[in-house]
Amino acid sequence: MDTVNIAREVISIEIEALKTLSKNLNLDFTSAVDVILLTSGRTIICGMGKSGIIGKKIAASFASTGTPSFFMHPGEAFHGDLGMVTRDDVFIAISNSGETDEVLKLLPFLRDNGNRIIAITGNPYSTLAKNSHYHLNIEVPEEACPLQLAPTSSTTATLVMGDALTVALMKARNFKPENFAKLHPGGSLGRKLLSKVVDEMITDNLPIVDVNTAMVEVLHIMTSGHLGVAIVKDGNRIGLITDGDVRRALEKYGKDLFDEKALVIANFTIKTISSEQSMTYAIDIMEKYEVKCLLVTNNHDVLGVLQK
Repeated sequence: MDTVNIAREVISIEIEALKTLSKNLNLDFTSAVDVILLTSGRTIICGMGKSGIIGKKIAASFASTGTPSFFMHPGEAFHGDLGMVTRDDVFIAISNSGETDEVLKLLPFLRDNGNRIIAITGNPYSTLAKNSHYHLNIEVPEEACPLQLAPTSSTTATLVMGDALTVALMKARNFKPENFAKLHPGGSLGRKLLSKVVDEMITDNLPIVDVNTAMVEVLHIMTSGHLGVAIVKDGNRIGLITDGDVRRALEKYGKDLFDEKALVIANFTIKTISSEQSMTYAIDIMEKYEVKCLLVTNNHDVLGVLQK
């Protein structure tokens, strides 16, 4: 069995499915985006089985990019969770066939509640499509499953339709990196955009030496500081000795380096930063000048060390 060719065939079939998805887009997509943008409520996404799994992803994408959203299981909805649906909410119902019974049972409530309904189905003539305000067509030529039973191409099309909605809404809202960071404070982007230098800098056990400190002692302090640097003070001047500086000095001086003082290899043309600067600015500086360490200073005082 040539598994690589099987994989290529699956990918080829799903690519064709996405081409069909693109061709089937119409003004209902624009209307769906507009109604989501205009609502003062949430966008609730509902689907059964594999459609539900994709629906959870779409809801998560919406919520993390500025569109308040959550997923509702149709079975749970029919047994009480419909109480979570307000009149201002937009309801997205996903069903490839458009005939999923658990989803169709919700339509009378949604109509009576005055909700705008967006159907995502592969059949524009289905019950769900006909009873919705807007229909997004995810019809595909064939499933990648050789039995034409397991949802494959159709779930890919649903996922991509959700991504298309997500990106269209992001652009319409002028959603920016700082907005994304506020909703992802635990990620690297959140750290970069929301934190200040004071939140990230190292302040304990700073490896500070004098220009006249013997190099043997400098190496000992660098090791105990665990930062790979020594901070060199010379009156109002502040400098650095890095691991790289030590290696280059060893190549130049050999064992005679250990008879020298810190002043011999200290670098006083370093980049410093204020503790109140943003991490965005700090990281940009480190990337621009290709350094892994910034000294955090206030006038001539060393407050801490910031490392990538």
